[in-house]
Amino acid sequence: MTGQMRAGIIGTGFMGEVHAHAVRAAGGVLSEIAGRTPESSRAAAGRLHATKAAESPEALIRSNDVDVVHICTPNASHAYLARLALEAGKHVVCEKPLATTVEDAEQLSTLAEGTESVAAVPFIYRFYPTIREAKARLTRGEAGELWLLHGSYLQDWLASSSATNWRVDPGSGGASRAFGDIGVHWCDLMEFVTGHQITRLVAKTSKAFPQRASEHGMLNVGTEDGASLLFETDKGATGSLVVSQVTPGRKNRLWFSFDGTEASLSFNQEEPETLWVGSVRGSTRVPSGPDTLSYPESQRYARLPAGHPHGYQDSFNAFVADVYAAARGEKVDGLPTFRDGLRAALITQAVVDSAATNTWVDVPGLQAGSSISDELTPERQR
Repeated sequence: MTGQMRAGIIGTGFMGEVHAHAVRAAGGVLSEIAGRTPESSRAAAGRLHATKAAESPEALIRSNDVDVVHICTPNASHAYLARLALEAGKHVVCEKPLATTVEDAEQLSTLAEGTESVAAVPFIYRFYPTIREAKARLTRGEAGELWLLHGSYLQDWLASSSATNWRVDPGSGGASRAFGDIGVHWCDLMEFVTGHQITRLVAKTSKAFPQRASEHGMLNVGTEDGASLLFETDKGATGSLVVSQVTPGRKNRLWFSFDGTEASLSFNQEEPETLWVGSVRGSTRVPSGPDTLSYPESQRYARLPAGHPHGYQDSFNAFVADVYAAARGEKVDGLPTFRDGLRAALITQAVVDSAATNTWVDVPGLQAGSSISDELTPERQR
């Protein structure tokens, strides 16, 4: 496919706006947008300068004016809309989680691999220049053998019993909230940067507030506010992760330390302009910039000189630009696909199962051409 990509966005909230900005930054045109109602669609079309308000999500997917469908709706609708879009021959960008069950995620991954469509999931933390620098250094063995992988992802947007939204409801958001919403970002980033895959884990989930306010009064909370887990990887490392959406003062702190026998590398998303590199001889902070990063694969994403902040929207813009480049037939490295969405679903299910049983749980691997269904017990295929 050549020429300007024509995007259709389903969903008119915060993520829909982020996608709209990224579409234009990637050189695309926002041709249609669809909300829950015709009224919300028209309002969003005016606010985000879409060419047209679609009559419905289904109409947007069928439209001849849409090349790529961006799905930014509540989690429970992702699988249905993504399947329709793939069957209509569209390229698809589906917000995570790809699906709220492993079975649906596997079906979508298999369906996508059988088409010529580009099907991507916005694990956009991969697109910070400092993250690509960390990956390049680890790939080249600069840290030695990685043996300890640890970190956290902390937010505070639910740090009150009066704070709520649709994600709190398992029927809309899925069985896991804090881990399924943000913990999967950390795990995707760890596996992408290090080349390790989690093979087994033990997890504990918890709630800061057993009830939250709603328009109907105080309601019981059905999903976790936080999660803690230990894990092992296929290359012999161990690790830990703490996830919370109820940590006052932490707005969006995705932090990791990947520790090797020769060096350790650390990143903090609230201060994404530097990559911390430590050794027994001292430590350095590597600024994000085309002249300060070391390798072409990281310099490619550093569009501005060091000292000019590269933020979340910039990384999202880079992700969508790579999706559109892939749709035009260009070779793109590190694009998160529906297979990565399936991987996230597998890890999330393992966390849910471990927390329910207080035991270590195996996480099935993904081998090309194989099905993971045979590796799951019936109760884990839900």
